[in-house]
Amino acid sequence: MSGMMYFVPTPIGNLEDMTFRAVRILKEVDYILCEDTRTSGVLLKHYEIAKPLKSYHLHNEHHTTQKIIEDLKNGQNIAIITDAGTPGISDPGYLLAKAISDEKLEMQCLPGATAFVPALVVSGLPNNEFLFVGFLPQKKGRQTKLKQLAAEKRTVVLYESPHKINTTLEQIKEFFGEETQVSLSREISKKFEETKRGIISEVIEFSKSKTLKGEIVLVVNNAGVKDEEEVAVSKNKYKNLEN
Repeated sequence: MSGMMYFVPTPIGNLEDMTFRAVRILKEVDYILCEDTRTSGVLLKHYEIAKPLKSYHLHNEHHTTQKIIEDLKNGQNIAIITDAGTPGISDPGYLLAKAISDEKLEMQCLPGATAFVPALVVSGLPNNEFLFVGFLPQKKGRQTKLKQLAAEKRTVVLYESPHKINTTLEQIKEFFGEETQVSLSREISKKFEETKRGIISEVIEFSKSKTLKGEIVLVVNNAGVKDEEEVAVSKNKYKNLEN
């Protein structure tokens, strides 16, 4: 009889966001996959979870997935966690889930912490329909992606790092328009959690006025769909932002 693969969300800041079920599952499995054993070790120690940790991250997931599949087939129960949030959502996990699905093995994903849901809720922007994008392409395909999103009628949710946030906000202004509504949330669930809402120029001013730290979630709602000519102008201006 094959084992069960558990995708277990972990806190994105506040350790109290760990669920009772998540703690129980981590105590019951045969071993736990994690991005960084040092980071996850702190969490497991806090909840008195003593299980073997095995490294599973973006740089080794292609090489280790098959071994995990074999362990599942041999009846082992395994959990995967990331440094923070839900595995597979802008973190390692997709390749493993696909392999398990292809092999018709069993897996469950526990509900729990993820950054974009709280940011979307507190943005005050329409959330009946939204598009979760995650991180934009760093270079190749970035212009194409921004052009596509500029024509998006749904609210768009993005992740961004602190050192790229100002550039990304400027690009949103150029592609989406000056009346675009944006909500910027950072340090979600942590002591210095903060959200800034307003039109894009106001959020840019806020971002440039301080040094932002921690993972950032942008929630963007375009005030109106641009025509092709407007998008083309924004695309040309983007090249200057890269310099």
